[in-house]
Amino acid sequence: MAFTGFPHEAFAFYERLAADNSRTFWLANKAVFEAAVRTPMVELTETLGDHGPFHIFRPNRDVRFAKDKTPYKDHMGAYSESEGGAGYYIHLGASGILTGCGYYDMAADQLERFRAAVDASATGEDIAAKCAAVARQGLRLGAMSELKTAPRGYPKDHPRIELLRRKGLIVTQEWPLAKWMHTKQVVTRIRGAWSAADEVTEWLDTHVGPSTLPPGDAYDR
Repeated sequence: MAFTGFPHEAFAFYERLAADNSRTFWLANKAVFEAAVRTPMVELTETLGDHGPFHIFRPNRDVRFAKDKTPYKDHMGAYSESEGGAGYYIHLGASGILTGCGYYDMAADQLERFRAAVDASATGEDIAAKCAAVARQGLRLGAMSELKTAPRGYPKDHPRIELLRRKGLIVTQEWPLAKWMHTKQVVTRIRGAWSAADEVTEWLDTHVGPSTLPPGDAYDR
């Protein structure tokens, strides 16, 4: 079926899960999750298939090494990665919808290329200007993590030190719960956010690109 929006029950499900994050609640409401959350998310990612294919994350949390042992995530997420390397993310929870695109957590070889391009005058000034432009549109810049100081080999007073400290670069847009989320406008809003970030993701694809390291070496940084 075509995507027509997320029903009220999708957001209400996560409100109720926040109050009772238990297997008992989950089993009693699994049908609601499948019908109101997972099925519309599948339909949405199919509609956005030109940015796909998307991987829809499982609802269970990995609690093996976590202090928080609550068994279920408080949101539903979906992710895809373009051939150029940029990732696209959709997130639905009790408070609304979040979407993002870019390079959330760069592997060691990606980070090396990113820092070199940010450091160089022409490419560095270019990405700084593109980031400033998306920020003026109300979108947010972020990353999974960043250094507290300059990376090794770079001066602390570098003109683009804020970018150099990042271990990724993403552009995000978050919307609080609103009536349009129950309609096809979700597609338009998400596409609009991704389109607004096109110049940033294109820069990243050009100057960073996918990692070529084996999985075991990718995050040794």
